[in-house]
Amino acid sequence: MAPPRVCLVTAPSPNGSTAARPAPQAPQAPPAASRPAPGPAADEGLARRLRALACTAPLHDLDVRKANLAGEYARYAMAEVALAAIDLVTLSMDFDTGAEHEDVIARLLPRIAAQAPTRPAAEHGRVARWVLDNLINVGSVDRGFRAVYGTFGADGEYTRRDYDFKLIEEVQGPGGGVYLRTTDEAVNVLVGALDTDVTSAQIAAEVKLEVLINRGRLADAQLAAEQARYRTVQYAETLRRTLETTRRDVRAVDWLRAVPDMVDEALDHIADRYRHENAILTHIRHARDEAVDPEHKLRAAELVDIVRDCIRRHTQLQSRLLEAGPLFRAEQDRQAFATPAARAGVDLYGQLLGPLLPRPVAEATRVTDAYFARGTGPRPPGAVRLADLVEQLLTPPAPREHLGAELPEPDLVATPDDSRFSEAQLEAAMELLRLPPDAPRRLSGLLADARARDPELPHLIALLAAHAASPPVGTAYRQGERRLLFAVDDGTPLNDQDFGGADLVVGTALLDAAGMAAARTETTP
Repeated sequence: MAPPRVCLVTAPSPNGSTAARPAPQAPQAPPAASRPAPGPAADEGLARRLRALACTAPLHDLDVRKANLAGEYARYAMAEVALAAIDLVTLSMDFDTGAEHEDVIARLLPRIAAQAPTRPAAEHGRVARWVLDNLINVGSVDRGFRAVYGTFGADGEYTRRDYDFKLIEEVQGPGGGVYLRTTDEAVNVLVGALDTDVTSAQIAAEVKLEVLINRGRLADAQLAAEQARYRTVQYAETLRRTLETTRRDVRAVDWLRAVPDMVDEALDHIADRYRHENAILTHIRHARDEAVDPEHKLRAAELVDIVRDCIRRHTQLQSRLLEAGPLFRAEQDRQAFATPAARAGVDLYGQLLGPLLPRPVAEATRVTDAYFARGTGPRPPGAVRLADLVEQLLTPPAPREHLGAELPEPDLVATPDDSRFSEAQLEAAMELLRLPPDAPRRLSGLLADARARDPELPHLIALLAAHAASPPVGTAYRQGERRLLFAVDDGTPLNDQDFGGADLVVGTALLDAAGMAAARTETTP
């Protein structure tokens, strides 16, 4: 079958949105010799470019309609303000929240004031609100835009189709607030593409970024880095919509093949991009440190912030991807055992109001009194019905994977042994400190004996003696230790060539073994 050929028709709606207008009737199918010949114009890419053109139509329409506003608005570049608003909302989006309406307006004011510095600040605020409301398409029924395009089938028949899209939409956040979030179409307007595969676009943008950094073209590299960040936001938005649809209905998402494959590919993608972005970050820092031109150094510093933000967003996306499987299983259990939907209610107009209007008031009153007396809602019974209990007990549980997907084996690296003292030195120190209970010694004498054995051994003896100044009596008592090393300061100063402080009295105390056994017996359940 030949690929479709398309053409696009758009028209501004009365409220300022780009909506569909009545298209002229398609003429009769021309003879075969006069039909459009197949070729490059018949490629599906033509439809993609025409839809991309439709996504930019609301921005161009702002500059067309600004002449209808009451005031001197001709000096404002409305499409530029609209692109800045889309940029602000996109970079403010998080996985669960978005941009605050008033915050976006406040951050647009400096750009608008720069276009018309002599105009009052109140007018700048009206321009910002007008542009943002038109991007949301306030005033329309579904707050969306529509473009009409046509396709040629294999038989040459021309068919008109609708293309509905949004640029900025208002969504409810987890805390109950209303946030602004950009759609895929708005992100595509920013990066100059449409329906681009997110993974391939992200890889291409970051490879381009690395090449530009290696060649020292930091101005172009900053633009490529910003485009890579837009693609990261779009990837997270795709996952967020999938999880949101799952919370509404698990049957609406293919969790058997499509979503697990997408999650696995996304995790592999994040691992590759994380290594790639860290390498890019190293190159940028090297370029920043070696730059002599102040503007060159400033560009490199801005690139460092952008790539760090990309790494942060990838880390957040990875945590959400790891939570996708448990969320699906929890929603499957919740929705599988949810209470069935209630039956349809009474049609108040058709079943109650319509038949009662022609009747006398005395007759209508009896019907309305009976309806409202029983229309307050049924009270659930206090006892469980046997039929419901049997149905729940006989319903087999849905099989599911308890352990989840197999986790990859981590790459473990042996930790180098950076201990200062060896096992032999520790054994020698413990031998010196193994004192008779009735023969304590001074720390100075222990240090002298240790120095005669090993030059490093006095440091270990001093450390153990300082630790024994506050002995863990309770721990040794509970663990059944028979001896406990202690150290007491009697005010004698330490006279040593390497150490100072108090010349501690170090000794060994015997613990009550019988008392420990009795205490363990009492605490054993």
